[in-house]
Amino acid sequence: MAQLVYRRYGGSLQVDIPDFNTLTEAVRIPATQWIALACPMEGIACDPRFLALMDADGNRRIRVEELRAAVDWTAARLKDRKGADASSDVLELAALSDTADNLKGAAELVLRTLNAPDTTRLSLEQLRTSDKALRDAGKNGDGIIAPVSLPERLRPLAQSIIAAFPPLTNRAGLAGVDVGLVKRFREERTALLTHLGGRDAVFTWGTASLEQAKRVHDVAPLLDGYFVQCRLVAAQPEAAASLRLRADRVEGALGDLGAMGKAANELPIAPPDPSGVLVWARLYRGPGYEKLEAFHQEVATPLLGDGVKLTDTAWRELSAKAEAILGWQAKRDASALHAVADTLGTVSDEDLDAIEAVSREDLSLKPTLDVIAELERLVLYQRWLLLFANNFISMPNLYLPKRRALMEKGTLILGGRKYTLSVLVTDRAAHAALTGQGTTCILYVKVMPRDATDGYEVAVPVTSGRSTELVVGKRGVFYDVDGKESDAIVTQVVRQPVSLWESMTMPFMRIGAFITSKVEGLAASGEKDFDASLESGYKQTVTAPPPPAAPAAAAPAAAPAGGGIAGVLAAGGIAFAALGSSLAFILTQVKSLTLVDVITAATILAIVVMAPAGLLGWMKLRRRNLALLLEGSGWALNDRLMLTRSVATLITRKPKLPKNARVDRADLVRGALRHTQDDDETDGMSLGARIGLTLLILFVLGWQVRVPVTEWLCTYHWLSEDACRVLLPKLVPSELPAGAIPVVPVTPAPVK
Repeated sequence: MAQLVYRRYGGSLQVDIPDFNTLTEAVRIPATQWIALACPMEGIACDPRFLALMDADGNRRIRVEELRAAVDWTAARLKDRKGADASSDVLELAALSDTADNLKGAAELVLRTLNAPDTTRLSLEQLRTSDKALRDAGKNGDGIIAPVSLPERLRPLAQSIIAAFPPLTNRAGLAGVDVGLVKRFREERTALLTHLGGRDAVFTWGTASLEQAKRVHDVAPLLDGYFVQCRLVAAQPEAAASLRLRADRVEGALGDLGAMGKAANELPIAPPDPSGVLVWARLYRGPGYEKLEAFHQEVATPLLGDGVKLTDTAWRELSAKAEAILGWQAKRDASALHAVADTLGTVSDEDLDAIEAVSREDLSLKPTLDVIAELERLVLYQRWLLLFANNFISMPNLYLPKRRALMEKGTLILGGRKYTLSVLVTDRAAHAALTGQGTTCILYVKVMPRDATDGYEVAVPVTSGRSTELVVGKRGVFYDVDGKESDAIVTQVVRQPVSLWESMTMPFMRIGAFITSKVEGLAASGEKDFDASLESGYKQTVTAPPPPAAPAAAAPAAAPAGGGIAGVLAAGGIAFAALGSSLAFILTQVKSLTLVDVITAATILAIVVMAPAGLLGWMKLRRRNLALLLEGSGWALNDRLMLTRSVATLITRKPKLPKNARVDRADLVRGALRHTQDDDETDGMSLGARIGLTLLILFVLGWQVRVPVTEWLCTYHWLSEDACRVLLPKLVPSELPAGAIPVVPVTPAPVK
């Protein structure tokens, strides 16, 4: 029994599974000690057929018991597990245990089919190639034989059988025949041949019987109706009058072709005869006249030998023979073999026996071919089980920089940084709702491969740098696990601080954003109010009536309150005065502070704001958990996957320059601009104006801090005593620096 070793990865304790023997022991530990309890089949970077075989219940999820069953099944069939340790897709036949003799026989059959030079080992590629070769050779194990797999003399018969019945498709995807279909063909053939044997007894009118029967059937409604009317008149003579059109009906239909046609359709084909005889010469020229006349000349006269009349009895016999012919033909056409009815007599039982023999031979291969399917399972389990367990029972590859975890989709390059971890997202809303409860910054990125009409979405954790630079719509490039490049665009950001410095400075950024938004709002509101005032004043000026003439000594009329350009100017003056007063107050307060006071106040303010934010950010950074990233994609996890600082630097990196690279500090843009200054006319400030503005700003700043700077210079004797007397005339002796000479302040004379 292998000894299990538990190692710590990123703060979580995980069992170490270095080889398959250890795996057989690791699957026995309690499920509570597994990292994962279940995972979806989507987003796992391994062979899809392997995942389908692992999913025993077909619910598109792989659970603990399914992994245990797969490990036990594989362990029972491999006595040498070096191939499983190496995750090899090549199976050594000598590694098979005694319980896998059937698998060994199937492997040898595959190698013989491929004429492989090495018969001691079988690869997954050879196995899948042989599967196609066996299918193409007609060896499917399902007993369904395609015509191409039969001898040439049997192919037409097989194609006839296939055409007669619903198609059967073999494992190669080809239509074919099996024993059951041949048996059905025999039964249908016997029944149809028996039916065809009675043709002469029914077709009493010779080769034209079928055509004549169709003509009889075509006029049957007209003649049946006539002879019924004859019986009615024979039983009730006065009914003959009712079978004629009344005079008022005819008069009412005159001039209306539609009404006349409808009235004519209601007439009998001829005057009803109580004796049940139709005299062809007495036919009315109604809607069916042409059809009946043609039937009289071409069918009734040749078949009955009487071209003058048709009796009720003769019509009944004629109609019965016609229905018998049509019934026989309908039964023939209803047979599945009616299309080959004329060639059924040439089909021999020996040919049918030969097709059945080939089908039974193929069916006998079913156990062997089923074992080949189990052989594929074994090779896939040898290739993927150990790797899958190291992404399910444990997840060391999620923390090791040189390995890829199976749930990873690829690498994102965005904004000058490299994001090495990403997982598939099938429902972004549900995923974001879960990751939003955590403290990790998450990017949702739409990946759009070039050869796909619709892309897919991944979730990418941001673990270093600055999250403020990441916004919806930002584009980058995504490389999947196979190295395929695709366009990528950010669709959503779950924003959280990604570094301690960002968490400490985030309050200032929020304050700045708040102030900026308020200033922009006030500016927009002021512009709107100013425009409204101008519009109101303009309307009042234009629409006001001219003032009446008044004496020169009259007092001027009071301006309308709040209207006109005067009101606007007055309001602007008041606002300017308020702004100037506020600015003066601020400058006065700042002027009273020393440089040390300003620095101290700024430091205290920064500490008061940044310390709580930094502490909260530090706590959030310590609680970052990658488990939410996987749980949002459908994983069921037992433990947290803590994101340590070292792991964070591996997931999000800003690659360094190449080792042999050299950085040229010269700014080529400046040189290019110097060359173009002689040709371009600049609209900015001149050099003298910029120097003057700079000196003015420096003077204002120096004036504000002149007193504390002078005191400091005098304290440390950087200035002479005479200079201190001149620069500090208002200080009392106790406030003078050590060694400074007091100077009596001179009160200036009042200005007259």
